[in-house]
Amino acid sequence: MPGTAAIRLTQYAHGGGCACKIPPGELESVVGGLAPVVERPNAELVVGLDTGDDAAVVRADGGPAIVATTDFFTPVVDDPYDWGRIAATNALSDVYAMGGTPILAVNLLGWPRDVLPFELAAEVLRGGCDAAGAAGCHVGGGHSVDDPEPKYGLAVTGLVEPDRLLRNDTARPGLPLSLTKPLGIGVLNTRHKSTGERFEQAIDAMTTLNRDAAAAAARAGAVCATDVTGFGLLGHLFKTMRASGTSAEIDVAAVPYLDGARDAVRAGFVSGGTRRNLDWVRPHLDPGSAPEEDLLLLADAQTSGGLLVVGEVPGAAVIGRVRPAGAATISLR
Repeated sequence: MPGTAAIRLTQYAHGGGCACKIPPGELESVVGGLAPVVERPNAELVVGLDTGDDAAVVRADGGPAIVATTDFFTPVVDDPYDWGRIAATNALSDVYAMGGTPILAVNLLGWPRDVLPFELAAEVLRGGCDAAGAAGCHVGGGHSVDDPEPKYGLAVTGLVEPDRLLRNDTARPGLPLSLTKPLGIGVLNTRHKSTGERFEQAIDAMTTLNRDAAAAAARAGAVCATDVTGFGLLGHLFKTMRASGTSAEIDVAAVPYLDGARDAVRAGFVSGGTRRNLDWVRPHLDPGSAPEEDLLLLADAQTSGGLLVVGEVPGAAVIGRVRPAGAATISLR
């Protein structure tokens, strides 16, 4: 085994982060129509598979509802501690995207035990525990397997008051669209994987919890939100508008990007996942006069991105507005 200081974790995976997601169209063809037959359910399923929301939600009699989710992926950066923090922050985000509070997580670890030293795995786990700790969420064990590629993430359980639940099928025409983190994480991660350059602005964005953004959305009275991850802004926006029976108009000039993101696109550092996102949404998109460069950035596969909220969130960029259903689900202006 090579010394730990010389190891670049991103070189041990075919992709990185949420860009490794199964393309949305293929995924929907697999999970469409799935529903377990439960004759005597122990709790009411409030949010399930129907709209492809960020997490499942169940409610028993009395008390808050339970939010359940899981997320894991291959290395998105070379530093093992940072990868652990990013993967955990990303998994916790699904609970925040539902308006909930994470309370318990368990680790999910795949490790090529004969290829990479376990000292690196320990750093990954330490990063994940630190991110969960910052969220006030316990980490209570987990599961590991011998895997050809390193993979890490969390299965997370949270709580949400039913009247504060954020869903992806409750958008209403006339309301603004707010984005709580800049885009460009994916193209910077792709550049990092290719060149080894470290982008602190991307790491800072990926390790920022969506807790404060979710709390701000709740205070603003929002009822509809999703987080922007592997399907890109366009993909997650399309899913939300489709589930809500609405459309969206985006002001391209209002969308914020991380420093260096546009340069990365121009240099060709675009993942296959980003291109598949754009291909999936393009039939439902009126691009206006937006160049392909902007379309790729809007479809960029994010890892641990921000929240896309229907409503105005203080401190977040207002990037567009919800419209009644139209010929195009998303229009760019």
